[in-house]
Amino acid sequence: MQQTLKSILVLGAGSFGSCLADHLGDSEHHVYLWSRSKEFCDHFNQQHRCIHQLTDHQFSTHITAVGPEFPDRALVEKIDILLFAIPTEGVRSNLVALKPVLNFDRLPLLIFVNKGIEISTQCITMEIIADELGPEVAKVTTFLSGPSFAKEIVRRQPTSVSIASLTPERAQQAAEVFHQPWFRCDDPIGVELAGAMKNVYAIVAGAADGLGFENNTRASLITRALSEMTRVGKAYGANPLTYLGLAGVGDLILTCSSPLSRNYTVGKRLAAGEKIEDIVKSLGSVAEGVATSKALKSVIDDLKLDLPIANSVYEVLYEGKDVKERAQFLMSLPSVPELELPEDELSEPVRRLRARLGIE
Repeated sequence: MQQTLKSILVLGAGSFGSCLADHLGDSEHHVYLWSRSKEFCDHFNQQHRCIHQLTDHQFSTHITAVGPEFPDRALVEKIDILLFAIPTEGVRSNLVALKPVLNFDRLPLLIFVNKGIEISTQCITMEIIADELGPEVAKVTTFLSGPSFAKEIVRRQPTSVSIASLTPERAQQAAEVFHQPWFRCDDPIGVELAGAMKNVYAIVAGAADGLGFENNTRASLITRALSEMTRVGKAYGANPLTYLGLAGVGDLILTCSSPLSRNYTVGKRLAAGEKIEDIVKSLGSVAEGVATSKALKSVIDDLKLDLPIANSVYEVLYEGKDVKERAQFLMSLPSVPELELPEDELSEPVRRLRARLGIE
């Protein structure tokens, strides 16, 4: 059955936003790609190429770059799908800008692809949406996550992702738009947390490679990282099985194993002795794990969980601890059960999240 063509607005013209816009444009949807840069918009509309990333790729002619002003009501009201490809730290301010021009009586399908936790509030994206647009909007929002490097998507490499929502019909709609038969519609909290946390563990995987450790070490790190991720997810009320899927172990393995990952690159350069400030400045794009590590530290302290790998990443990034010393510390830890989950009780973050969403 032929799919109905949609008008789609992608907020964020970084690597991932651009590659998803291209994927949707190739399906002949009418795509608007918003950037804060007038230079980007002018260059893209003239040549259908990006300036700073994916520069060798010729983008679909079904994409129109818009900006640098935030999209106005006239544009937003004709949009069927609104896709947020903005780093987590910028989500709240952009939702504030969106609210006055959003028609709540004809709400577009909202899809978020960022992977992080807000530093100042320790909020996952669903909570930020509930704060700024209301709990009813948060409940119908969808979240896309999974092992998906932008450079491989634009080369049309086979890619599978998870799509999650508290409203199954919305997850189904998003899955159909992206032509993906693999999607999850029952655990958006687990999908969000997995996507955020894997970026933190990619930093330590890159650092391990930078220190000269090889495959055995990486396999051990990924296994222990998955255990830590699952424990946090369980404490939030997420389904532990989510972490065995694409958004969990699938994305974790990809991000921890490839120099295409910005977070992996951060870790490898830290191991070479570079300062985090210099690394972040020179990357040219956001490595979400750097900010998420700070937010995650507050989360795990609130949950009273002992997560030595996540804590070590925070100590290296924000307390100036030595990468080699932290590696030796992790290797000297006593043996622990492979997977030990928190008890089934409502933690404070879960109570807070449910209150924001209006769930009893």
